[in-house]
Amino acid sequence: MGFALASQVHGQEPGAEDKARRELYDHVAAITGMTWQKVAAVDQYERSMSRLRPKERPLGEHAVSGAYVAPERWAGALNPDPEDRSPLSIALFGGIGRDGSGDGKADRNNDVDRLYTVVRQTMLQGPGADNMAIGLWEYYQSSRAVQRVQQFDKLYSSFGTLNLSKHVFPLPLNSVYSYRSTWGNRRGWGGVRIHEGTDIFAGQGVPVRSTCYGVVEVKGWNKFGGWRIGIRDIDNLYHYYAHLSGFDKSIRTGDVVEPGRVIGWVGSSGYGRPGTQGKFPPHLHYGVYRDRGLVEWAFDPYPMLHSWERSERKALQNRGGGGG
Repeated sequence: MGFALASQVHGQEPGAEDKARRELYDHVAAITGMTWQKVAAVDQYERSMSRLRPKERPLGEHAVSGAYVAPERWAGALNPDPEDRSPLSIALFGGIGRDGSGDGKADRNNDVDRLYTVVRQTMLQGPGADNMAIGLWEYYQSSRAVQRVQQFDKLYSSFGTLNLSKHVFPLPLNSVYSYRSTWGNRRGWGGVRIHEGTDIFAGQGVPVRSTCYGVVEVKGWNKFGGWRIGIRDIDNLYHYYAHLSGFDKSIRTGDVVEPGRVIGWVGSSGYGRPGTQGKFPPHLHYGVYRDRGLVEWAFDPYPMLHSWERSERKALQNRGGGGG
């Protein structure tokens, strides 16, 4: 008897998608021996790379999994039927498609089969974290992919939930600050370049908070950004906090943080050697970058900042609180 998702995402109450995803991850975890967090991490990486893929995606209108396998890889490059569902003939032609649902078919349009296939490819070296890292590299041919899946696994394992979408404004709302859209403004120090972020002006030493659930990826000095910290979130976005006066010393690279966690303080560091301060007024430079597989591209964070600020202020008002 085959496994089928009992939950249908479309048209259901809030939380239905997370419920359906968890149901899928638990099933694939049970038949592979992996934790659901590792299965979820692989699927989340696949989701984050969906913008890079061809428009042809055998996911259906309301797919639960983000996993994708190209037809020629699924069925085998020499297979005359790119939509072959027979596990025997797929194997004969060197395809990787597998039956994860137990219905006797290796269906590229089936969430379970598709995710099971991708996860099994990462397990070809055997169990264990090191072997999985090798398997991920062999499947994706990318050290970035290995790092991302490991980061997502750490996030799911740390918080025990798929719902890691909460965000907050990077400065406490009861502090004095100002900001506007500064995306694309000209910058001259170090060569002509554009401003890839939003500057939030505030007093020296105002706390800087993580806007998201994430993993600390970078911490230290950058000649442009001064003392800066970079955090990777579950959506594969890199959040960049620059010109800090200092860091929370308890935070280290690889640590997991949650929204609102103080990670440092507003300053005016940068534009020079380590320790350079005061070449501009104190402010937080906040940037966001999307992983595109081989490179990362910045995009304007101002709309997100404005949205998070309004949402957090509204939540505080609903709880009868003040501004922060």
